[in-house]
Amino acid sequence: MKKLHRPDLYGWSEFNEERNIDFHSVLWVRPEGGIIIDPLPLSEHDRKHLEELGSVSTIVITNSDHFRDAAHLAEVTGARLLGPSGEKDGGRAYSGFLADGDEVVPGLVVYALNGSKTPGELALVLEDTTLITGDLIRSHQAGQLCLLPPAKLTDIAQANASVARLAALPNIEAVLTGDGWPVFVHGGEALSALVNG
Repeated sequence: MKKLHRPDLYGWSEFNEERNIDFHSVLWVRPEGGIIIDPLPLSEHDRKHLEELGSVSTIVITNSDHFRDAAHLAEVTGARLLGPSGEKDGGRAYSGFLADGDEVVPGLVVYALNGSKTPGELALVLEDTTLITGDLIRSHQAGQLCLLPPAKLTDIAQANASVARLAALPNIEAVLTGDGWPVFVHGGEALSALVNG
């Protein structure tokens, strides 16, 4: 796995040829057990690295299209598997659900997004400074954020309002996108540019 912008954050990726972007997974290493967000299948190298970094207590899925290898990883790690409360009737094997304002663990706050392609898609804010997104907010070009194409949104106005809410957070430094390039510095400015663009 690759070290990200904090010493306790790691990620692994998979290149998607259809979209010409990387898909990403994030690991927050904690003494009480790591938190994994939107897990892709692990290579043997990354599986060994994960074991070296400690146990996994929780897996969070931002939306059903990012379920990926979550069920398998939950089975082998014993982690609880949490998904969006808007997808309670979606048939996925979640052990619990997250709604707007919930804390996954202290320091990791849930924001529910409206208007995306799945109901109640989640974004997560880690210790006020790092935004972790699923599908709605992405980056197809380094240094710039963008939204899902309008044809994939269920409500453009609600999607824009959800992004504006995140852009109003005062301390965002990094945006770790589920799809496309991460923004490691000036993340709040990139969000504002997305809203005002």
